[in-house]
Amino acid sequence: MIGILVKKQLMEVFRGYFYNQKKNKARSREATILMLLGFALLMVVLLGGMFAGLSVLLCSEFYELGLGWLYFLLMGMIALLLAVFGSVFNTYSGLYKARDNDLLLSMPISVRDIMIARLLNVYLMGLMYASVVIVPAVVVYWILGKFSITTVVGGIALVLFISLLALVLSCVLGWVVAMISSRLKHKSFVTVIISLVAFGAYYFVCFRLNSLINTLLANAILIGDTIHGKAIILHWIGRIGEGYLPSIIGFTAGAVALTLLCGWCMSRNFLKLATVTDKVAKREYKETTAKQKGLFAAVLGKEFSRFTSSALYMLNCGLGIVFMLAFIVVLIFKGNSMVEMVSGVFGPASTAFLFCMMVSIMGSTNFVAAPSVSLEGKNIWLLQSLPVDPKLVLMAKLSVQLLVTNIPVLALSIAGAFLVAMTVPELILFILFPQVFTLLISAMDLALGIRFANLVWTNEMAPIKQSAAVTIALFGGWGLSAAVAGLYFWKGHLLGFTPYVGICTVVSALLAAVLLWWILKFGSKRFMAL
Repeated sequence: MIGILVKKQLMEVFRGYFYNQKKNKARSREATILMLLGFALLMVVLLGGMFAGLSVLLCSEFYELGLGWLYFLLMGMIALLLAVFGSVFNTYSGLYKARDNDLLLSMPISVRDIMIARLLNVYLMGLMYASVVIVPAVVVYWILGKFSITTVVGGIALVLFISLLALVLSCVLGWVVAMISSRLKHKSFVTVIISLVAFGAYYFVCFRLNSLINTLLANAILIGDTIHGKAIILHWIGRIGEGYLPSIIGFTAGAVALTLLCGWCMSRNFLKLATVTDKVAKREYKETTAKQKGLFAAVLGKEFSRFTSSALYMLNCGLGIVFMLAFIVVLIFKGNSMVEMVSGVFGPASTAFLFCMMVSIMGSTNFVAAPSVSLEGKNIWLLQSLPVDPKLVLMAKLSVQLLVTNIPVLALSIAGAFLVAMTVPELILFILFPQVFTLLISAMDLALGIRFANLVWTNEMAPIKQSAAVTIALFGGWGLSAAVAGLYFWKGHLLGFTPYVGICTVVSALLAAVLLWWILKFGSKRFMAL
């Protein structure tokens, strides 16, 4: 029974490889095999190769300095971090907040089997992420450092130790996430903030990786002496990989004991954890006078609620907002130096155009309207059956993208206007063109969303990340921006900023008008016929 449950858990984790959520049907055996091979190549070749390269860079240096334990400690910490980060949310959704807990508990299946299967799933996921880092590190040490029976045993013990410790930490952190989640009112915004912080930390580490490695290599002996003197337990953990038997026996036994303790604690509270429901705040009814809304305001509010209720929707289709706000901060503190740099490379005459295009490109990274029609899914009949003009519904979907994009674009244009010297006509076009260009992009996104609407999906990831409308909208916005910039550097710069940007503004306005005409005349009919 445990084997069947574990198989079910793994099928849920890798459901996308067996089931096409976009077409709402099972994938063919050949497609499944190809996707699994692609996943294996990603994990083994790409990620494994990347950490193998890092291991080669560090191993020889540390081994020659007699700091093999520090090498294993560093790689082990990276493996543990990746394993916990990769499996903690799987722990949250698959252990504490699994949707089928009630169904399984109602079946003639022992609670112990369900709990063990859940824990095995968490362990296997953590082991997969940890192995991507620690297995290449161990193999590289055997090749460049020392290969013996004790180092082989130590390498295997290190993998076991890290995977078990990752299991315990994932269970504890998953429980914390579950408890916090049950008390949050605006979960989607919290998810977006956490994701943005994680992205920021990831890119910070990537940009500083070379300097961090150089600093680490230059101060390896000092770091090793500091750890040995003030955190001796970390020294003994690192010695597991070197094949030091007391460390192997002691820490492996400790990890097993800690895992058993975690399992015992969970066995006493699993039913409570698996069946806990989110707290609902009690509210006392108070009679108030409801404020009447117009049809457009009501539909617009509905569209905004749909956008803000999904972290996946906001992160994938509205990330340009974050880029623009971040760029405003950069302009405030580093704007003058940026203007000097751009002016020195491209010349003062092109500086205003480049800043104008940079604002327009950032605005084109938002494509909220592209999946908005598809996200109605099978419930689209609700909008179609209401006594609401479909043109009004489509304009509400368009307005969401305009409001979340044009306002930051305007703020960014104003910030740039204080830095670049321009005449009055240039200043007007500097602010006007990004607004018109954003209107064109928004109309194009909505037209694509109507034309390539996909209402048959089981997961919102399909219309948000895998639809033709989103793909064309993303690359189409970049393509239009590249065309405007390319024409300027080819022949447009001969006209000057004001004539060229003025022509682009007029052309963009005409194209936007054509798209809006199509949406209102034909798109509304197509929407009602979906």
